[in-house]
Amino acid sequence: MSTNLTNSFESAWQASRKLGKLSDDQINRLLLRLADAAVASANLILKENQKDLDLMDPSDPKYDRLKLTKERIETIASEIRNVAALPSPLGRILSKEQLPNGLHLKRISVPFGVIGIIFEARPNVTFDVFSLCIKSGNAVILKGGSDASYSNEAIAELIRDVLADFDIDVNALILLPPSREATTALLQARGYVDLIIPRGSQELIDYVRDHAKIPVIETGAGICHTYFDAEGDLEVGRRVIHNAKTRRVSVCNSLDCLIIHKSRMTDLPYLVGLMPTNEVEIFADADAFKALAGNYPAHLLHRANKDSFGTEFLSYKMAVKTVSSLEEALEHIAHYGSKHSEAIISTNRKTLDEFLLSVDAAAVYANASTAFTDGAQFGLGAEIGISTQKLHARGPMALQEITTYKWVVEGEGQVRE
Repeated sequence: MSTNLTNSFESAWQASRKLGKLSDDQINRLLLRLADAAVASANLILKENQKDLDLMDPSDPKYDRLKLTKERIETIASEIRNVAALPSPLGRILSKEQLPNGLHLKRISVPFGVIGIIFEARPNVTFDVFSLCIKSGNAVILKGGSDASYSNEAIAELIRDVLADFDIDVNALILLPPSREATTALLQARGYVDLIIPRGSQELIDYVRDHAKIPVIETGAGICHTYFDAEGDLEVGRRVIHNAKTRRVSVCNSLDCLIIHKSRMTDLPYLVGLMPTNEVEIFADADAFKALAGNYPAHLLHRANKDSFGTEFLSYKMAVKTVSSLEEALEHIAHYGSKHSEAIISTNRKTLDEFLLSVDAAAVYANASTAFTDGAQFGLGAEIGISTQKLHARGPMALQEITTYKWVVEGEGQVRE
């Protein structure tokens, strides 16, 4: 590990020890100033973002994730303000009791300390993660990809300027260089970093999990299904499926596979009838292809192969799978899903309940779009990621999920026999 990287980790650790002394009012005023500064500096941020965009092929699925606009910066600022408005997650009494020996026992929420975030072409992550970490008393070390290096540097510099204005250690946020060496060093920074959260492709998540010497929360990869049941409402399905697929295709909650009950095959052309306006390519199994042939633009319709299912497309592409029962739909999701977000369209209460109970995913939906799997949409202010694992946190993670706890024990001279 290079001396410079070690110094950065040490600086973040030292900064984290001071954050717990800040009042919630100080933190909230800082966040509101940052939101205003982000909007005021939009032109500068967009100029740097354009440098990154110029180096990427617009057809790359990451392009939309990388792209910032004034509207998106306004949304980011709004989410920062939402975080400021939330109650502090620190110092909450999670449990308390008095033991028979007279000891008073409390379990209270506290920061992790230093959180490392490894992410790809998502410059908004820099704002979101910092806001949540500072609100929860954590210092943060960011390791972005080279695709967003200009954007990340501009945003990190803005944040550190705001920190300096409030006389807070600027090392509460460290941006590492976009190199593989920095990734390796961060994954091995035991004693300095308490938690690693990767945000990006399955390949990135697998690499972090396999090489980290620090606890990891897996986030991000989303292979999302929507099952249209034998008793699904056609208008609800048409609207929900179109939104889940096309609202924003480059994000992890977008629809990848429509599963449809075979009794509704005559409805399939209408169900996907809005898709051609977005040039959505469909990869259909044999029954679905037969139903769509002549009823869907030929240049957008393809026969599915073994790679069509279990793929996170992150683009205007979608698979269609035909099933003969709810059980078969559940089996398909269990085999191909990533435990992110799954949905069902049905009017049958028993079927809905069985689906919601049986599907193993962080978020399950009945008659609604998977596009809602998002920290801000869940009322969390913003999100640090969407956990697809089961330990500690699951689904959109925000303030409470990036705190841990400690036991506080008060006595009056008790000693153990």
